[in-house]
Amino acid sequence: MTTRHPSFTSTPEDAAVTWTPSRRSVLASAAAAPALGVVGARTATAAPSAPAARAAVDPFVHGVASGDPLGDAVVLWTRVTPTPAAVPGSGLGDAVEVTWELAADPGLTQVVRRGTVTTTAADDHTVKVDVTGLAPYTRYWYRFAALGRTSPVGRTQTAGDDGALHALRLALVSCSNYTGGYFTPYRYLAQRDDLDLVLHLGDYLYEYGNGGDRYGPPELAGARDHVPGVEMVTRADYLARHGQYRTDPDLQAAHAAHPWVVVFDDHEVTNDSFDTGAENHTPGVEGDYAARRLDAYDAYVLWMPIRLPDQAGAAGVRFWRRFSFGPLADLSIVETRQNRSQQVGMTDAAELGDEARVIMEPEQMAWLTDGVQDPSRLWHLIGNQTVFTRVGVTPGIPGAEQLLPALSALGVPSGEPRFNTDQWDGYQADQRELREAMAAAPEGTDTVVLTGDIHSSWANDVPVDPGTYVATSTAGLGGSAGVEFVCPSVTSDGFAEILGGAEPALLATTAFQTVNPWVKYLDGVGHGYSVLDVTPDRVQTDFFFVSSRTDPQATQRLAASWQSVRGTRQVSPAPGAIGARSDSPRAAVVAGPAGPAAPAP
Repeated sequence: MTTRHPSFTSTPEDAAVTWTPSRRSVLASAAAAPALGVVGARTATAAPSAPAARAAVDPFVHGVASGDPLGDAVVLWTRVTPTPAAVPGSGLGDAVEVTWELAADPGLTQVVRRGTVTTTAADDHTVKVDVTGLAPYTRYWYRFAALGRTSPVGRTQTAGDDGALHALRLALVSCSNYTGGYFTPYRYLAQRDDLDLVLHLGDYLYEYGNGGDRYGPPELAGARDHVPGVEMVTRADYLARHGQYRTDPDLQAAHAAHPWVVVFDDHEVTNDSFDTGAENHTPGVEGDYAARRLDAYDAYVLWMPIRLPDQAGAAGVRFWRRFSFGPLADLSIVETRQNRSQQVGMTDAAELGDEARVIMEPEQMAWLTDGVQDPSRLWHLIGNQTVFTRVGVTPGIPGAEQLLPALSALGVPSGEPRFNTDQWDGYQADQRELREAMAAAPEGTDTVVLTGDIHSSWANDVPVDPGTYVATSTAGLGGSAGVEFVCPSVTSDGFAEILGGAEPALLATTAFQTVNPWVKYLDGVGHGYSVLDVTPDRVQTDFFFVSSRTDPQATQRLAASWQSVRGTRQVSPAPGAIGARSDSPRAAVVAGPAGPAAPAP
C-alpha cells in the first residue's frame, strides 16, 4: 500500500531538509497490511528543552554517518544521548537542539551549509538532515554540535550525476553479525581514500540473543554479546540493538569515512522473512508479525542514513530506489522481503515456477526491468539481497555426489532438483523475467547484479537459459545475460564454519562449480568485503579477506580479482588488482551564504 513517509521541513536558506517526525506513525499503516491507501504525515509534538549546560557525557557516542548521495544532495546522520539514562530504545530524555554544518575542507573552515534541528525521544534522539544544493562529484566534511559538545568530523561526497563521465568505485559488504566476530573489515574500509560509497547489501544486524539462539563462535561469548541479550522483538529491542552496533569503533569509522547506501535483507527483522511472516517468528509467542516488522522498519529508518523515495503507489513501504552516476552507470536498490510470497519446499518444481509467486511486487519488477533496458547508461548495477543466478543441484550429474553431503549439512533436503528457495531460485518466474530483460538490453548496455546474504564470495555468469548455457558463448542461445558478484560476509558463518573447516568447504565449492559451470569463482572460507571499480570498458571486483574474524587485530589480503568486459556479459579473471583511480572527487566550491553560525565547540 501507499505509506505515510517521513515528512521533511524545508530550510531554504541552508538548502536542506530536516527529518522531523517519528517513523512509527510514518510506517504504521504500510507495514500492517498489503492494502493500498494514502496517509499523511505526523508532526512532532515535543517542544525544545531549555538551553542545557555542557553535557556530562559525550552526547555523540554513536558517531556520525552519511548516505544516499545524489548529484546535489546527501543525507547526514547522528544520534544524541542527552543523559546517561537516555540510551537507545529507552524512550527517555528531553528534546535537544542540534546544530549541523557541512564544509568544503577537513578543518570545516569553509562552511557551505549549516542549520539546526530538534530531536526528541520519539525519534530515539536520532538526527537526519538531507542537505541539498550541493555540487556534483564533490567531497565535503561535516559535524554536529549539541549540549556544548561537538561530534566527530565525517567525510562524505555527492554522486557524479552532472552529465560528465566520472570514475566510480564502491565497497560491497553484507552479513555483519556482532556476535559473529570483530568488524575489522569495516576498519580497512575506513582506511581507504578511493571509495565513492559503501553499499551494504543486507543483514546489517542480527536478531538473535545470547542464549540457545546465540549465533557466532563460542570463544567470543562474553566479549561480543548482543544487547539486549534476548532476541529482538519489540521496538525498544530493535532500537537498542541498532544503538549497540553503532558503538563499534570500526563500524563508526567506516560510516564516518564514506557515504553509505543501505538496503535490508531478513535479519534486520528476523530470519527468512516473507510478506506475512518469517521462519524465525512464532505467532502467539512473539506477537503479531506485522507489528514486529513495523517496529523493525521504524528502527531501521531512524538509524540508517537513508532517504525514502516518493511513496505514491507503493505496495507497503517503498525502500527500492535508484542512484545515477552520469552516463557511466546507475544503481538500482531492490527490496525483496516485504512483499515476497512465502518460501516453498526446495524440490517442488511446480511451485518454484508458479507465476503467481513473486519475490517483489509487480510495480518494483516493472521499474527494475525498465531500468536495465535504459540505453543511456553503459552499466546497470543492481543492489540485491539474495543470489540471483540459477544455482541448483540435480543428483546424477558430474560432481553432484560430492556436493550432496555438504548440502545436507547446509540444510538442503533430499530430492531433485534442489534449490535454495530463499534465493531468487525460489521465485523462478520473477527470476526469468529479470534475466530476459537483461538479455534484451541494447548492445553496449550491460547489467551487473551485486549480492550479499550467502556468506561467501562469487563471480557468476547469469545464463540466458541454464539448460543450454555454453561457457564460451557471449550472446544468444547458450549465452550469458549479465554477471553477478557476491561479496563475503563481514563476520557471519560461512561454508567453513558450517561444514567444519576449510577443506570440506573447498570440496563443496569445487563440486558446486562443477554442477553449475557458470559459477566461475566461489570461496566459502573468507570473511571481508569487496571493492567494485566501474569504468566505461569493464567492471572489476577485488575480494578482500581478513585473517580471522575472532582476532580484533586481523590483517587483510587481496584474495581474487574478477572482471566483466563490457559487451561480453561474462566474468573472467582480471589481469591484476584494481589500481589507482583515474580521477577523484573535486573540492567543493564555496559560494553563497553559509547560514547562521554554529555554537562554539
